[in-house]
Amino acid sequence: MFYPSSGAAAPLCVRPCVLALALSAVFPGVQAQPLAETQSTTTVVTAARAPQSAQQLLADMSVIDRSTIEASGATGLADVLARLPGIQMVRNGGLGNTTSVMLRGADTAYTAVYIDGIRFSSQSGSGGPTWESIPLAMIDRIEVLRGPAAAIYGSDAIGGVVQIFTRRAEQGFTPSVSVGLGSNGTRRAQAGVSGVGGEDKAWDYALDIAGERSDGFDVRPSRNADRDGYKSLSGAARLGWRINDQHQLRASLLASDIDAGYDNSTRPGVDDRSLHRMHAAGMEWSAQWSERWSSVLALNASEDRYETTPTAYLSTTQLRGLSWQNQWRLGAQTFSATLERREDALQNAPVDRERAQNALALGYQWHAGKQHLQAQLRHDSDSEFGGKQTGSLAYGYDLTPQWRATAAAATAFRAPTLYQRFSNYGTASLTPENGRNLELGLRYRAQQNEFSATAYRNRVSDQVSYQAGARGCASAQGCYVSVAQAEYQGLTLAAATQALGVRWHGALDFNSAKDGATGLYLTRRARQFGTLGASRRIAGWQWGADVQWSARRFDDAANTKVLGGYALWNLSASKTLARDWKLLARLDNAFDKHYETAATYASEGRRFFVSLQWTPTP
Repeated sequence: MFYPSSGAAAPLCVRPCVLALALSAVFPGVQAQPLAETQSTTTVVTAARAPQSAQQLLADMSVIDRSTIEASGATGLADVLARLPGIQMVRNGGLGNTTSVMLRGADTAYTAVYIDGIRFSSQSGSGGPTWESIPLAMIDRIEVLRGPAAAIYGSDAIGGVVQIFTRRAEQGFTPSVSVGLGSNGTRRAQAGVSGVGGEDKAWDYALDIAGERSDGFDVRPSRNADRDGYKSLSGAARLGWRINDQHQLRASLLASDIDAGYDNSTRPGVDDRSLHRMHAAGMEWSAQWSERWSSVLALNASEDRYETTPTAYLSTTQLRGLSWQNQWRLGAQTFSATLERREDALQNAPVDRERAQNALALGYQWHAGKQHLQAQLRHDSDSEFGGKQTGSLAYGYDLTPQWRATAAAATAFRAPTLYQRFSNYGTASLTPENGRNLELGLRYRAQQNEFSATAYRNRVSDQVSYQAGARGCASAQGCYVSVAQAEYQGLTLAAATQALGVRWHGALDFNSAKDGATGLYLTRRARQFGTLGASRRIAGWQWGADVQWSARRFDDAANTKVLGGYALWNLSASKTLARDWKLLARLDNAFDKHYETAATYASEGRRFFVSLQWTPTP
C-alpha cells in the first residue's frame, strides 16, 4: 500500500463516519490536492534488493517520502512507522528511551534495518535495531517490507525489513533551513545543502545537520516526579561520482548522538541518562557491464554504542559488511546472484566476541502478461553454528488491469545474539530461531483509488527467550534458552480514495500474536489497531486530520496486567507563504489522551509543534 505524499502523513482510524462528516461540513465543494506520487511511477529496492517497479511488486510494502515525514510532525522514526499498516510501537517513556517496533506482531528483533544499504543492529541483549538512535531528521525516504525476507537479507528478517535512505541530490545547488518550536520546550533546527557539480554534472552531494532539544515530560510518575528531557545532534553526508554512463561510485555517512533522561528502574528517585551514539558508513560501486548484466559492489560498517550514567553501563556493537550483487535481465526474466559477508562484534563486559557469516543468495523474477513470479534461495554459513538455508516463493496473477491476487511462502531464521550466547546469562549452545510464513493478498488500484488485503500466518520455532531459574544455567538467576514457540497471524486492510472532496487513506489490522506453548497472547501487542487520515487543500492551505487507534494489550506473559486501548486525534496545517518559504503546524493527541504502551511508563500528552522551512528554488 503506497500512501500519498500530499496529505497528512499517518493514516489512522477510529470513528471514520464522524471524521468524514466533520471534514465534509467544514470543507464543502473544494477540490482536494491530487496525489503527488502513484504506484505506477514508484521504484522500490527493498523487495528484491534491487530497483523494481512498484507495478511488479508481489510483496506487502509501504513507502514514505520526505514530505510525508515533515507533515507528520513526528520526532522519532518509530512514531512515523507506527502510522503504517501492520506496525505497532512500544516506547519506555519519551524520545531517546528504549523503543520497540513490531511488524505484524513479530518481536522488534525480527526486523532487519538498512540505512542506505548498510546493515544496522545490536548484538546486546535480545538484539535488534535500536530504533531510538536512528535520527528521523536525516531521513529522506523509508521503504517498509512486511513479511519474512531472510532468503534475500539473511538473519533477522523474520518479521520484515525497513530500508532507510538519506537525501541524495537531484538538481542544482540547493540550500535548506528549518526551525521549529513546540510544547514541552521543544526546539529544533536543521540545515542542509545539496547539488550537482562538474562540467558534465558527474558529481552530486548532499550534506545535512540537525539539532533538537526538549525539556520533556515525566515519563515515569511512579518513580520520580520530574521532567525527563533529551537533546540530540545528527548529521548525514552523501557523495556520488558518475565515472561514465556505465560506472558510478557512491559514499554515505549517517551519525547521531542522543542524550535522554529516564528514571532508574530499581532505585526510586534516581535520574539516569542514556547516551546513545550511532554511525553507519558505506561505499558502493555500481556497474552496467552490458545491456543485460549489472552489478553493485558494496563495503560498509556501522556502530551502535549505548551508555548510561551515573548508573554505569556500556555496550558497543560493530557490524561490517561486504557484498557483490549481480543481476541479469533476459526479456521477461531477471536472474540475480549475491555473495555477501557479514561480521558482528560485541563489547559488553564481560563479553568481547566476534562472529562472521558468509552467504550466497540466488534470485529469479518473471513478469509476463498477467502472471508474476519471484523466487529466492539463500545459504548462510555462520562461524559459530554452521550452515542455514532459507527460501521464498511468491506468485501473482492479474485478475483484471486493476485487481491482482498474490500468494507467497517463505522460511526465515535469526541467529542468537552474542550476548545471548556468551554473557553471564548466555547459553553457548543456542541454535538459530526458525520461521515459516504463508500469506495471501488481494490488491486493487485504479486512478486515485487503492485497496489491499493481506492475510498471513508466521510460525517461529526454537525461539530464544530468557527464563528465570532455568536448569543448567551458569547464573542462578536464569539464562537464555531456545525452547519457546510463537505464532503470528492476522489480516491487514489498507485503502486510499477520493470521496466528499477529501483525500482519505487508512488501515485496519487484526493481529493474533500468541505463545505457541501456552496459547497466551504475547506482551504489548494489540489484537486490533488501525488508522484513518484525511486531507484537503483550501485557499493555499493543506489541512489534515488523522486518528490512531489501538485496542487493549497485555503487559505480562500471564495476560493478567491489562494496558488500556486508546485513540489519538491529530491535526495539521501547512502553507507555502512565499516562493521559498513554508509554514507547518501540528497538534497531536489533541484531546490529551493519557495512555501507556508499557506499564508505568507515561506517553506524551497533547503537544503542539510549528516549523518554518526555507528551500530556495534552483
